[in-house]
Amino acid sequence: MISIRNLEAPLGAEIAGVDVSKPLPRSDIAAIENAWRDRLVVVFHGQSLDDPQLIAFSRNFGELDPPGPNPFGQQFLKDHPELNVISNVVEDGKPIGNLGDGEAVWHADMTYVDVPPKAAMLHALEVPPPEAGGNTYFANMFAAYAALPADLKQAAEGKIAIHDASRNSAGMLRKGYKEVTDVRETVGARHPLVRTDPKTGRKALFLGRRPNAYVLGLSVADSDALLDALWAHATQPRFAMCHEWKVGDLLMWNNLSVLHRRDPFDPKTRRVMHRSQIKGSERIT
Repeated sequence: MISIRNLEAPLGAEIAGVDVSKPLPRSDIAAIENAWRDRLVVVFHGQSLDDPQLIAFSRNFGELDPPGPNPFGQQFLKDHPELNVISNVVEDGKPIGNLGDGEAVWHADMTYVDVPPKAAMLHALEVPPPEAGGNTYFANMFAAYAALPADLKQAAEGKIAIHDASRNSAGMLRKGYKEVTDVRETVGARHPLVRTDPKTGRKALFLGRRPNAYVLGLSVADSDALLDALWAHATQPRFAMCHEWKVGDLLMWNNLSVLHRRDPFDPKTRRVMHRSQIKGSERIT
Protein backbone atom coordinates (compact mmCIF):
# COMPACT_ATOMS: atom_id res chain seq x y z
CA MET A 1 0.00 0.00 0.00
CA ILE A 2 1.29 3.44 -0.92
CA SER A 3 2.54 5.60 1.95
CA ILE A 4 3.65 9.22 1.92
CA ARG A 5 5.93 10.79 4.52
CA ASN A 6 6.62 14.51 4.47
CA LEU A 7 10.26 15.43 5.04
CA GLU A 8 11.15 17.80 7.85
CA ALA A 9 12.43 20.32 5.30
CA PRO A 10 10.08 23.03 3.93
CA LEU A 11 9.43 20.80 0.91
CA GLY A 12 9.80 17.17 -0.11
CA ALA A 13 8.05 13.86 0.57
CA GLU A 14 9.15 10.22 0.46
CA ILE A 15 6.75 7.81 -1.22
CA ALA A 16 6.94 4.11 -0.38
CA GLY A 17 4.89 1.02 -1.12
CA VAL A 18 4.93 1.39 -4.90
CA ASP A 19 6.95 -0.21 -7.70
CA VAL A 20 6.84 2.42 -10.42
CA SER A 21 8.23 0.01 -13.02
CA LYS A 22 4.72 -1.50 -13.17
CA PRO A 23 1.38 0.03 -14.14
CA LEU A 24 -0.19 1.75 -11.13
CA PRO A 25 -3.87 2.24 -10.26
CA ARG A 26 -5.28 5.69 -10.83
CA SER A 27 -5.64 6.15 -7.08
CA ASP A 28 -1.88 5.78 -6.61
CA ILE A 29 -1.12 8.15 -9.49
CA ALA A 30 -3.49 10.71 -7.98
CA ALA A 31 -1.86 10.36 -4.56
CA ILE A 32 1.61 10.84 -6.07
CA GLU A 33 0.49 13.88 -8.06
CA ASN A 34 -1.17 15.42 -5.00
CA ALA A 35 2.03 14.96 -2.98
CA TRP A 36 4.04 16.48 -5.84
CA ARG A 37 1.77 19.53 -5.97
CA ASP A 38 1.77 19.97 -2.21
CA ARG A 39 5.39 19.13 -1.36
CA LEU A 40 6.99 20.06 -4.74
CA VAL A 41 9.58 17.23 -4.64
CA VAL A 42 8.75 13.53 -4.23
CA VAL A 43 11.34 10.82 -3.63
CA PHE A 44 11.05 7.11 -4.41
CA HIS A 45 13.80 4.80 -3.15
CA GLY A 46 14.89 1.43 -4.54
CA GLN A 47 13.31 1.71 -7.97
CA SER A 48 14.67 -0.54 -10.73
CA LEU A 49 13.62 0.96 -14.06
CA ASP A 50 14.70 0.47 -17.64
CA ASP A 51 14.18 3.36 -20.05
CA PRO A 52 10.78 2.25 -21.42
CA GLN A 53 9.53 1.86 -17.83
CA LEU A 54 10.78 5.34 -16.89
CA ILE A 55 9.01 6.74 -19.96
CA ALA A 56 5.78 4.87 -19.13
CA PHE A 57 5.74 6.07 -15.51
CA SER A 58 6.52 9.65 -16.54
CA ARG A 59 3.61 9.69 -19.00
CA ASN A 60 1.18 9.25 -16.12
CA PHE A 61 1.73 12.94 -15.41
CA GLY A 62 1.58 14.41 -18.90
CA GLU A 63 3.14 14.51 -22.33
CA LEU A 64 6.90 14.14 -22.36
CA ASP A 65 9.08 17.07 -23.39
CA PRO A 66 12.26 16.13 -25.28
CA PRO A 67 15.55 17.46 -23.88
CA GLY A 68 16.67 20.95 -24.80
CA PRO A 69 19.84 21.58 -26.81
CA ASN A 70 23.02 20.37 -25.13
CA PRO A 71 26.56 21.71 -25.53
CA PHE A 72 27.65 18.64 -27.53
CA GLY A 73 24.97 18.82 -30.19
CA GLN A 74 24.22 15.13 -29.86
CA GLN A 75 21.39 12.88 -28.76
CA PHE A 76 22.54 10.60 -25.95
CA LEU A 77 19.83 7.90 -26.13
CA LYS A 78 19.02 7.28 -29.79
CA ASP A 79 16.39 4.66 -29.00
CA HIS A 80 14.68 6.92 -26.46
CA PRO A 81 14.90 10.57 -27.58
CA GLU A 82 12.37 11.53 -24.88
CA LEU A 83 15.06 11.00 -22.23
CA ASN A 84 18.22 12.83 -21.30
CA VAL A 85 21.37 11.49 -19.65
CA ILE A 86 23.06 13.33 -16.78
CA SER A 87 26.57 11.94 -16.35
CA ASN A 88 30.28 12.63 -16.08
CA VAL A 89 31.25 9.38 -17.81
CA VAL A 90 33.33 9.53 -21.00
CA GLU A 91 33.49 6.47 -23.27
CA ASP A 92 35.69 6.27 -26.37
CA GLY A 93 36.52 9.92 -25.93
CA LYS A 94 32.88 11.06 -25.96
CA PRO A 95 30.65 12.07 -23.03
CA ILE A 96 27.64 9.79 -22.54
CA GLY A 97 25.67 12.60 -20.88
CA ASN A 98 25.38 16.22 -19.78
CA LEU A 99 26.74 18.37 -16.93
CA GLY A 100 29.99 16.55 -16.11
CA ASP A 101 31.19 16.47 -12.50
CA GLY A 102 31.30 20.18 -11.62
CA GLU A 103 28.83 22.24 -9.68
CA ALA A 104 25.41 22.85 -11.25
CA VAL A 105 24.28 26.24 -9.96
CA TRP A 106 20.77 27.08 -8.72
CA HIS A 107 18.27 27.07 -11.58
CA ALA A 108 14.92 25.92 -12.88
CA ASP A 109 14.84 23.90 -16.09
CA MET A 110 14.26 25.46 -19.50
CA THR A 111 12.66 28.66 -18.27
CA TYR A 112 14.25 30.25 -21.33
CA VAL A 113 11.26 28.98 -23.37
CA ASP A 114 7.81 30.61 -23.34
CA VAL A 115 6.09 27.56 -21.80
CA PRO A 116 8.60 25.80 -19.52
CA PRO A 117 8.26 22.14 -18.51
CA LYS A 118 6.10 21.58 -15.44
CA ALA A 119 8.07 18.68 -13.95
CA ALA A 120 11.15 16.51 -14.29
CA MET A 121 12.23 13.08 -13.06
CA LEU A 122 15.75 11.86 -12.38
CA HIS A 123 16.57 8.16 -11.90
CA ALA A 124 19.90 7.20 -10.34
CA LEU A 125 21.67 4.31 -12.12
CA GLU A 126 25.19 4.92 -10.77
CA VAL A 127 26.18 7.35 -8.01
CA PRO A 128 29.44 8.29 -6.31
CA PRO A 129 29.95 7.22 -2.68
CA PRO A 130 28.49 9.74 -0.21
CA GLU A 131 31.87 11.22 0.68
CA ALA A 132 32.57 11.99 -3.02
CA GLY A 133 29.82 14.63 -3.35
CA GLY A 134 27.06 15.07 -5.91
CA ASN A 135 24.15 15.90 -3.58
CA THR A 136 21.16 17.73 -5.08
CA TYR A 137 19.32 20.60 -3.38
CA PHE A 138 15.84 22.01 -3.95
CA ALA A 139 14.46 25.35 -2.74
CA ASN A 140 10.78 26.19 -2.26
CA MET A 141 9.87 29.36 -4.19
CA PHE A 142 6.43 29.70 -2.54
CA ALA A 143 8.12 29.85 0.85
CA ALA A 144 10.78 32.21 -0.48
CA TYR A 145 8.15 34.63 -1.81
CA ALA A 146 6.09 34.49 1.39
CA ALA A 147 9.17 35.45 3.43
CA LEU A 148 10.31 38.30 1.16
CA PRO A 149 10.91 41.60 2.95
CA ALA A 150 8.26 44.14 2.02
CA ASP A 151 10.65 46.33 0.03
CA LEU A 152 11.86 43.41 -2.12
CA LYS A 153 8.32 42.18 -2.63
CA GLN A 154 7.31 45.62 -3.87
CA ALA A 155 10.41 45.91 -6.09
CA ALA A 156 9.74 42.54 -7.75
CA GLU A 157 5.99 43.04 -8.29
CA GLY A 158 5.13 43.52 -11.96
CA LYS A 159 8.71 43.17 -13.16
CA ILE A 160 9.63 41.03 -16.20
CA ALA A 161 13.00 39.33 -16.64
CA ILE A 162 14.75 37.81 -19.65
CA HIS A 163 15.82 34.18 -19.06
CA ASP A 164 19.07 33.31 -20.83
CA ALA A 165 19.05 30.37 -23.25
CA SER A 166 22.76 30.36 -24.08
CA ARG A 167 24.24 28.34 -21.20
CA ASN A 168 23.27 25.25 -19.23
CA SER A 169 23.31 24.98 -15.43
CA ALA A 170 26.96 23.89 -15.46
CA GLY A 171 27.86 27.13 -17.26
CA MET A 172 28.60 25.49 -20.62
CA LEU A 173 27.70 27.40 -23.79
CA ARG A 174 25.05 25.53 -25.74
CA LYS A 175 25.67 24.61 -29.35
CA GLY A 176 24.45 27.32 -31.71
CA TYR A 177 24.54 30.18 -29.16
CA LYS A 178 26.89 33.15 -28.85
CA GLU A 179 28.44 34.65 -25.74
CA VAL A 180 26.25 37.27 -24.06
CA THR A 181 28.13 40.56 -23.95
CA ASP A 182 25.19 42.84 -23.03
CA VAL A 183 22.48 41.37 -20.77
CA ARG A 184 19.92 43.73 -22.30
CA GLU A 185 20.30 41.68 -25.49
CA THR A 186 20.07 38.28 -23.81
CA VAL A 187 18.26 35.69 -25.97
CA GLY A 188 15.48 33.87 -24.16
CA ALA A 189 11.90 33.99 -22.92
CA ARG A 190 10.51 36.83 -20.83
CA HIS A 191 8.72 35.94 -17.59
CA PRO A 192 7.48 37.83 -14.52
CA LEU A 193 9.69 37.64 -11.42
CA VAL A 194 6.60 36.61 -9.43
CA ARG A 195 4.48 33.68 -10.64
CA THR A 196 0.87 33.11 -9.60
CA ASP A 197 -0.11 29.43 -9.43
CA PRO A 198 -3.25 29.09 -11.59
CA LYS A 199 -4.84 26.41 -9.38
CA THR A 200 -4.26 27.91 -5.94
CA GLY A 201 -3.57 31.60 -6.52
CA ARG A 202 -0.41 31.31 -4.40
CA LYS A 203 2.56 33.41 -5.44
CA ALA A 204 6.11 32.18 -5.93
CA LEU A 205 9.37 33.69 -7.08
CA PHE A 206 10.19 32.69 -10.65
CA LEU A 207 13.89 33.28 -11.23
CA GLY A 208 15.10 30.65 -13.74
CA ARG A 209 18.88 31.22 -13.85
CA ARG A 210 20.97 34.09 -12.56
CA PRO A 211 23.72 34.36 -15.25
CA ASN A 212 22.80 36.79 -18.05
CA ALA A 213 19.35 37.54 -16.62
CA TYR A 214 18.03 41.07 -17.01
CA VAL A 215 14.98 42.90 -15.63
CA LEU A 216 13.26 44.89 -18.37
CA GLY A 217 13.01 48.63 -17.91
CA LEU A 218 15.83 48.93 -15.38
CA SER A 219 19.40 50.03 -15.81
CA VAL A 220 21.85 47.13 -15.87
CA ALA A 221 23.09 48.17 -12.42
CA ASP A 222 19.59 48.33 -10.94
CA SER A 223 18.62 45.04 -12.60
CA ASP A 224 21.70 43.33 -11.17
CA ALA A 225 21.03 44.76 -7.71
CA LEU A 226 17.43 43.53 -7.67
CA LEU A 227 18.26 40.10 -9.06
CA ASP A 228 21.19 39.65 -6.67
CA ALA A 229 18.96 40.49 -3.71
CA LEU A 230 16.20 38.10 -4.84
CA TRP A 231 18.65 35.26 -5.50
CA ALA A 232 20.43 35.75 -2.16
CA HIS A 233 17.05 35.56 -0.42
CA ALA A 234 15.58 32.65 -2.41
CA THR A 235 18.54 30.30 -2.00
CA GLN A 236 18.81 30.48 1.78
CA PRO A 237 19.03 27.06 3.50
CA ARG A 238 15.78 27.72 5.39
CA PHE A 239 13.84 27.27 2.13
CA ALA A 240 15.75 24.19 0.95
CA MET A 241 16.16 20.42 1.23
CA CYS A 242 19.19 18.25 0.40
CA HIS A 243 18.98 14.86 -1.30
CA GLU A 244 21.86 12.40 -0.86
CA TRP A 245 21.61 9.98 -3.77
CA LYS A 246 21.50 6.19 -3.66
CA VAL A 247 21.26 3.83 -6.61
CA GLY A 248 17.59 3.30 -7.48
CA ASP A 249 16.41 6.68 -6.23
CA LEU A 250 13.83 8.40 -8.43
CA LEU A 251 13.03 12.07 -7.85
CA MET A 252 10.18 14.06 -9.37
CA TRP A 253 10.02 17.82 -8.84
CA ASN A 254 7.75 20.74 -9.63
CA ASN A 255 9.87 22.73 -12.06
CA LEU A 256 7.75 25.89 -11.89
CA SER A 257 7.87 26.12 -8.09
CA VAL A 258 11.43 25.19 -7.08
CA LEU A 259 15.03 25.97 -7.84
CA HIS A 260 17.58 23.17 -7.72
CA ARG A 261 21.35 22.79 -7.76
CA ARG A 262 24.03 20.09 -7.50
CA ASP A 263 27.29 19.84 -5.60
CA PRO A 264 30.42 18.98 -7.58
CA PHE A 265 31.77 15.46 -7.08
CA ASP A 266 34.99 13.50 -7.42
CA PRO A 267 35.74 13.20 -11.17
CA LYS A 268 37.31 9.78 -10.58
CA THR A 269 33.87 8.42 -9.63
CA ARG A 270 30.98 7.58 -11.95
CA ARG A 271 27.55 9.19 -11.89
CA VAL A 272 24.89 8.11 -14.40
CA MET A 273 21.27 9.26 -14.27
CA HIS A 274 18.46 9.14 -16.78
CA ARG A 275 16.03 12.01 -16.88
CA SER A 276 12.53 12.61 -18.19
CA GLN A 277 10.68 15.89 -18.46
CA ILE A 278 6.94 16.62 -18.44
CA LYS A 279 5.73 19.23 -20.91
CA GLY A 280 4.16 22.33 -19.43
CA SER A 281 0.99 24.13 -20.49
CA GLU A 282 1.29 27.22 -18.31
CA ARG A 283 2.37 30.61 -19.51
CA ILE A 284 3.87 32.20 -16.44
CA THR A 285 1.71 34.98 -14.98
